[in-house]
Amino acid sequence: MPSIKDITTKKELQCESGTNLLTLLLENNVFVDNACNGKGTCGKCRIRLVEGELEISEEDEAKKLTEKERKEGIHLACLSLVKGDCVIQTNVASKKMNVLTDGYIPEFEKDVCEAGYGVAIDIGTTTIAMSMISMKTGEILSEEAGMNGQRLYGQDVLTRITYEIEQGQEAIDKLKEAVITSINEGIKAMCKELGISTEEVMSITVAGNCTMTHMLLGVDARSIGMAPYKPAFLQAQTVNAKEHGIECNKDATLYCLAQVSGFIGGDILAGAYVCDLLHSDKISLFLDIGTNGEMVVSKRGELYSCSCAAGPALEGMNITCGMPALPGAVEKVWVEDGKLCTATIAGEKPKGICGSGILEVVDELIKQEFIKKSGVFVKKKKIEESDWRYNYLVEDEGGPALKLSEGVLVTQKDVRQVQLAKGAILSGFLSLVKRAGITVEDIDEVIIAGQFGSHLSAQALAGVGIIPREVKEKVTYVGNTSKTGAYMALLSHKVKEEMEDLADKITYYELAEIDGYEQLFMECMRF
Repeated sequence: MPSIKDITTKKELQCESGTNLLTLLLENNVFVDNACNGKGTCGKCRIRLVEGELEISEEDEAKKLTEKERKEGIHLACLSLVKGDCVIQTNVASKKMNVLTDGYIPEFEKDVCEAGYGVAIDIGTTTIAMSMISMKTGEILSEEAGMNGQRLYGQDVLTRITYEIEQGQEAIDKLKEAVITSINEGIKAMCKELGISTEEVMSITVAGNCTMTHMLLGVDARSIGMAPYKPAFLQAQTVNAKEHGIECNKDATLYCLAQVSGFIGGDILAGAYVCDLLHSDKISLFLDIGTNGEMVVSKRGELYSCSCAAGPALEGMNITCGMPALPGAVEKVWVEDGKLCTATIAGEKPKGICGSGILEVVDELIKQEFIKKSGVFVKKKKIEESDWRYNYLVEDEGGPALKLSEGVLVTQKDVRQVQLAKGAILSGFLSLVKRAGITVEDIDEVIIAGQFGSHLSAQALAGVGIIPREVKEKVTYVGNTSKTGAYMALLSHKVKEEMEDLADKITYYELAEIDGYEQLFMECMRF
């Protein structure tokens, strides 16, 4: 039986000859970037063959890897079969990401509790953030964050739902196991730090989108991905946490926040509650940007919501050199002395571009006129060789691209991905404003929540066109309101009741059903 040794994770895996390498790695919890769920289309599941031999699908692999990469032993795990003993090196050495855990916490009435610990969790599609809390004092004692283990089965919710459609109960079980494993890793790490037992964890509260909540509980989520897009439940859920596999006291409860619709989940409900949109005397727009752009307009307490498919570009996926928010990911870019300068996470050499980074990059490309309002790169032959921009423009697979740094390109396809995302979010913004009977000028504040938004300047948001320029000076950031909402619900039955009541007061609109939406979307794609 062949043995596969990964020198990155120090794991040694046994398998039958002919086993798909990606499948083997995923089943043994070895992290591999896998945007397309093993279909061979994203080119991200790269490994390096150090010793031994793999059976390679060379024709398919040649479409995603350069000849130089293949000579250096780089291969795609999803297109490789195990033939015999070999040593490999996986691409990402750590699952640790820069994950936003902090956020604005308003005053609220806490329950009286004498002892024990609780955990507040924000389950995102990409990341999971959690806090260990003293149930007696409400003090946040420890925090832990990292990747959502479900990324191994696809990096967006639709890919994971497709996995359920294709594999049925087996996929439902594996997706649940993956997220539970991630939660348990975080709980055990926090308990170890505090010198307490997992048996002392008495209560767990979770905020997440509708799909993540279904998958956490092991509930079939396939109906969310197919017309008429109806989830199995919208109500808040209270279950025994231990029975669902969470490392905690045998009597601990797991409470999942209510959902508004299949596309406006407990994470957005938490944000609307934390920002007290129901009782606001302002006209506010709450916006959480990720694979989906979810937003709520508060017209002095009248609440309207929608969700738009921004696509995976804003999470660093479907980008040629896209990567998670790990060390080496480009997150800022600017021009200095006729040169494009970059800043990366942890100050390491640029390895790729994260989600917030691609927007910062495109914003700078617009300002420096590398790309036109239509999103097309300016032709290199139309730029003088003396122009500082000249040497940055290159060709990639026959198409125009920009060389940001050695090995890091921004292609025409990448710009198109950003255009699709910005078109979706801006058109949703404008449609919801119109549906609320207000104008952009009427808006008093734009509240940006979540991991992605916290890393973006108002300039980049308005420069690319995610938000209208008219509201650039009205932007405020509130951090991870999803986890804050979970924290508040953990400590207060009153908060739970008010959140459940709030869910019924938020009106959800399906953008595709709004007259003229498709035309508006096309118009909003222009820079």
